[in-house]
Amino acid sequence: MRTSKISRKTRETEVFVEINLDSEGNAEIETGVAFLDHMVASLATHSLIDIKVQAKGDLRHHIVEDAAICLGKALRKALGDGKGIHRFGYAIVPMDCSLAFSAIDLAKRPYAKIDLKLKGRTIEDMPCEDIYHFLETLASSLEANIHLWVQYGVNDHHKAEAIFKALALSLKQAVTIESRRREAVPSSKGVI
Repeated sequence: MRTSKISRKTRETEVFVEINLDSEGNAEIETGVAFLDHMVASLATHSLIDIKVQAKGDLRHHIVEDAAICLGKALRKALGDGKGIHRFGYAIVPMDCSLAFSAIDLAKRPYAKIDLKLKGRTIEDMPCEDIYHFLETLASSLEANIHLWVQYGVNDHHKAEAIFKALALSLKQAVTIESRRREAVPSSKGVI
């Protein structure tokens, strides 16, 4: 079973994350940042990855950052050596007025290219800059190459939610075991 648990305690935050890659998408998210909870719950639901996050801390920015660090590390740990995974994933998701794209490569070459076209300063209780920071930090700690972009949209909430759903679907595809490659690493190099 591909599961993991990660804890992180600093002078600023205390975070616990638990992952099950082979489950149903159950979410238990408690960060104290309502919009982040909503987005990570959406990530769990649509990726079919069980995600549990408990986070508390001194400042919202620190909670967002450390939750992303722990989530990325937990996902990477659950992947193990990556044998049998698809490795790549992509998705296009409409949400009302918005259309979002996601592409991911789990090859341990961290990079993030993110264009959400957010117009406001905040969505609900979360600064828009923290949404970008969460996604960039997730890519770095997961050691993944992640490209996310919104083609168009009017409502910032819908743009962000469409991105998290697209990321979820591309992550689901990338972590899925390919039956024809069950014991092989998806790389001509022999490692990822």
